[in-house]
Amino acid sequence: MKKIVNLTFREGGKTTKYICDGMDLNPGDFVMAPTAGGLDLGKVIGVPMDLDESLIGEEVEPVVRLATAKEIERGELKKVKEKEAYDLCIELIAKHNLDMNLIDAVFTFDGKKVTFFFTSDNRVDFRELVKDLVSSFRARIELRQIGSRDQAKLVGGIGMCGRELCCCTFLNKFAPVTLRTARDQGMSLNPGKLNGACGRLMCCLQFEKEAYADARKRLPKTGKKIRTPDGMGVVADVNYIAEKVTVKFVDDDTYTTEVYDWEGLAPLNQDRNRGRDESDSDNSSNDEDI
Repeated sequence: MKKIVNLTFREGGKTTKYICDGMDLNPGDFVMAPTAGGLDLGKVIGVPMDLDESLIGEEVEPVVRLATAKEIERGELKKVKEKEAYDLCIELIAKHNLDMNLIDAVFTFDGKKVTFFFTSDNRVDFRELVKDLVSSFRARIELRQIGSRDQAKLVGGIGMCGRELCCCTFLNKFAPVTLRTARDQGMSLNPGKLNGACGRLMCCLQFEKEAYADARKRLPKTGKKIRTPDGMGVVADVNYIAEKVTVKFVDDDTYTTEVYDWEGLAPLNQDRNRGRDESDSDNSSNDEDI
């Protein structure tokens, strides 16, 4: 078992897991921890917890130590400098009439490098902008163009489920999500319900993709005839999570419906239908990622 703590390096930003064995940390404490940009000041979020080593990835690094009062003061000064850098960069973008949307400005803790994150629909020639920024800050300047999902990961936020965005907590890579995935899960193709904070299809649609794929192989499609204890009927609806099917029975000009557990029921021509389903799946592999 190892003790794990969540740290954030920016107010409202994403949280990152670190190992803190042998340290007595409490929510709100400040510590020094390694990041991609070097040693940085992090704030403890939540109570440290014990996790089995098999659940901890190799990329999780240990906290170095508690931060000193001087380092905490330096961290507050860093926030002020980042706000000034952001405001100045906004002015310079307008001055050079560049088609770019500035997202954030981040200094390394030692102040030797500042990274500006931005989004744009086109390639941007920011060479003149970089010259102005270098002369203003006397530091290494990096302008990094990011996508909408990277923007959400950087800024952070709460999803419609009420939890912190997955990309801010545990997602390290973005898997492609297609409308086919949403259709397979029986979801309404309404962008307001399918799109996440980034404006793209929600990453969590991928989490149950394999479970739905397995259920679709075993359960019938709507419109198939199946045999039930009450006679022959037509599948009107399928609940892949509960593995229940709604069957419609037609009698002259009237019809009734009943809901059955799929276990014990069997569709007609099951093998032939399954072969057709697999063919449909192969032909739909080119759905666009949105």
